Amino acid sequence: MLDVRRLRLLYEFAAQGSITATAAATGQTASAVSQQLAALEKETGVSLLERTARSAQLTDAGRRLVAHTAHILEAIDAAETDLAAESAEPRGRVTVAAFPTVAVALAGPIVRRLRRYPELQMVLLQQHTVSESLARVRSGEIDLALIDDWSGQRRPATAGPLTFHHLVNDPLVAVLPVRHPLADKEVLSAHELAGESWIASPEGEPSRMALARLWRAEGISAPVSEFEGLDTILTLVAKGLGVTVAPWMAAAERKDVAVRKVAEDLPGREVYVVHRTASTGRPAVMTVLQALHQSARKLMAAAERF
Repeated sequence: MLDVRRLRLLYEFAAQGSITATAAATGQTASAVSQQLAALEKETGVSLLERTARSAQLTDAGRRLVAHTAHILEAIDAAETDLAAESAEPRGRVTVAAFPTVAVALAGPIVRRLRRYPELQMVLLQQHTVSESLARVRSGEIDLALIDDWSGQRRPATAGPLTFHHLVNDPLVAVLPVRHPLADKEVLSAHELAGESWIASPEGEPSRMALARLWRAEGISAPVSEFEGLDTILTLVAKGLGVTVAPWMAAAERKDVAVRKVAEDLPGREVYVVHRTASTGRPAVMTVLQALHQSARKLMAAAERF
C-alpha cells in the first residue's frame, strides 16, 4: 500500500523541482526527503526519480504517479467534505499556519468567534516561511495558511490547486521608544528620523527591502543594526536602542513603543489566507475562513482610525 505522506512529498517535489527546494518547502532535511522518496520507490517497485550527482528529476513513471497523486489528494478532500456535510454544524479539526505578528493580532478575535462552535477545533501553528506553508497546504498537511506578500502586486485568486483570499493591506508605520522626543507627533516623515539609529531586518528580508525603497526615494542613508524577527526588533526599539518601520499589525498591540503614521506613501504588506480549492465545500474550513475575514476587518478598522 502506498504511503499518502510520501505521495504528498513526491507531489511537492514535482512542484519544487529539486530535493533541496522540497526540503526547504516542507521543513525537512534534504537527506530526509531523499530517504522518503526512495522508500516510496520501494513501495511502488519502479524508479520515480532519475538521480545524478547534482540533481534529480521525475521519470515517466514518477510523472504518472504525480498525476495520480493529484487525484488522490482531491479525492481525500472530497471525502472529508462529503462526510463533513452530514452535519450542518461545523466540526472537526482545522489546522492553520500563520506568521507570528499576524497570529498574535488575530488569534484572540478568532478564538472568540469560534466559541459558538463547540465541535470545531482550530489548531494554530507558527509559519516559518511562505513557501513552506504553501507546500503544506498543497499536500493537505494543513488546511489554511496566513501568508504575507510585499511585492505590491495582488496574487491571483487561484494558483494550481490553491485558492487565495485577500485578507487585508497591513500599512507600514514608524515605531519609536515611548520617550523619544518625536513620539508626541502624530505623523513623522522619513527625513525627521534620518539621523536616528535604525533597527531593521537583515538585507534581503521583505521588510528591509521596503525600508530600502523608502530611503532610496528620499535620498536617505542611516546607520542600521540588523536583527532577525519583528518581535525582537520591536523589543529593542522599546529599550531605546533605535527606531524602525514595521507593519501596523506587528506593533499595534504593543504598549511599550510609540506607533506613528509615516508621511510618505509607503506600500505595506498584503495578507492572504490560502487553502486547497478542493476544501471549499468543507464547513469547518469555511467557518474558520469566515472568522479570519471578520476578525481582520474589525482589526483593520482600528488601523483606519489610527
